[in-house]
Amino acid sequence: MDTRYLKSLITVVECGSIAHAARAEGLTAAAISQRILALERQLGFELLSRLGHAAKPSEACLALLPRAKRIVREVGLLAGDADGGGLTGELRVGAISTVLTGLLPTALRTLTGLAPQLKLVIVPGTSRSLFQALLGGELDAAILVAPPFELPKAMRSVPLRNEPLVLLSKDKPSSSILSQLQTHPYIRYDPDSWGGRHAQRYLADNGLTPNPLMDLDALETIAMLVAEGLGVSLVPYWSGFEQWRQQCTVSRVTSARYDRDIVLVSPVQTDRPNMMNALHQALSAS
Repeated sequence: MDTRYLKSLITVVECGSIAHAARAEGLTAAAISQRILALERQLGFELLSRLGHAAKPSEACLALLPRAKRIVREVGLLAGDADGGGLTGELRVGAISTVLTGLLPTALRTLTGLAPQLKLVIVPGTSRSLFQALLGGELDAAILVAPPFELPKAMRSVPLRNEPLVLLSKDKPSSSILSQLQTHPYIRYDPDSWGGRHAQRYLADNGLTPNPLMDLDALETIAMLVAEGLGVSLVPYWSGFEQWRQQCTVSRVTSARYDRDIVLVSPVQTDRPNMMNALHQALSAS
């Protein structure tokens, strides 16, 4: 059995459609479909049910998926076993959106120099979804907002960046942060997100309950809306914000109580310790 076909099956299940899986793997949808059909012929049962553009795993597929993931993972470790330095092979790392455009580009250049044989697979997502994927063994590490709870003992967290809370406005403010929040439309950083809870705590501590124009868990989009003059917003000063400095005015909240911390979370026990050390070194240098 070709383990590449198993990898394609896993990707289809994770993406929810053959078309999305094809884009993720850089193949055509027809090629992915042929791989799934080949697996079904070998195993003797249906793996996917196709409903429109979606592909839903069968009960049999869900039953074999954990073992398939272990097989693919073990095959991915073979190249590293032959490398005494332990820097050859694939490393799956989750990252929130602001990390993708902020910390990661510089870190990737550094990492390429440190470990040219390391293949980094970047998985985008929210802090909550990436943490769940990490717990499920789908990722080797994740760069996300520090969780609002104590980590399980099997996980460790390394701080990467501290991001103070700021008020974004279109024009230079003529009044305090609290006054602006009371007199301008408020674009709210989603309070259900791990990062948004800091802004929500600041509002609660100051007895403010502004009626939000909208809720968003996308800081770049919030900055764009503020730059268009649609309102003000409380957000962390994220890595990569510099591109908005000419279009938005920043007023910093003085208390560190509302800062957002970006951390690298990974299992305490890992098959790729040298890769993880190289990743941490590259991120720390960014």
